[in-house]
Amino acid sequence: MLEKLRRSVKASPIVTMGEYRYFVAPITDGIPCMDPDVLKEITTHIAEVADLDCDIIAAPEAMGIPVAVALSLRTGIPYNVIRKRSYDLPGEVSVCQVTGYSKCDMFINGLEAGDRVVLVDDIISTGGTLFAVIQALQMMGVELVDAVAVLERGPGKARIENELGVRVRTLLRADIVGDRVVVSQ
Repeated sequence: MLEKLRRSVKASPIVTMGEYRYFVAPITDGIPCMDPDVLKEITTHIAEVADLDCDIIAAPEAMGIPVAVALSLRTGIPYNVIRKRSYDLPGEVSVCQVTGYSKCDMFINGLEAGDRVVLVDDIISTGGTLFAVIQALQMMGVELVDAVAVLERGPGKARIENELGVRVRTLLRADIVGDRVVVSQ
């Protein structure tokens, strides 16, 4: 199961960004090019495990976008992108995102109280992005039906589940061990 994704991630080079060791994979970075069959495999699996009884699929910019678009095409559910720039639209909500290697503001537009949303992203590591987005959605009165990250690395999933009480589904776990990426789950 998920063999194409597994092979793709295992073949990823490892880079260092400040103090953070990071693997560069098609699903997390678009480098090397994403094989459409891997994306199909990912969305097929998400459709099997996630609760997609929702109004909108939402994804943080940037690498959650390919997952949201592919899932939208598969299900017919519209998608919304949580952007890294403000449009100053009425009802815009600002979110401060802090990850293992960066900090920036993100902006939620087009979602409102009562919307039923499934949140998707490429990876959860520290949990900084999804934590901030989930908190903002909760404050907005948006119903989070499900949250899915393709890959899990680090303590972020446990942090969100323990501190926010929100289950985050992940398809695979990927860890850097020595000079290679080890994939499990």
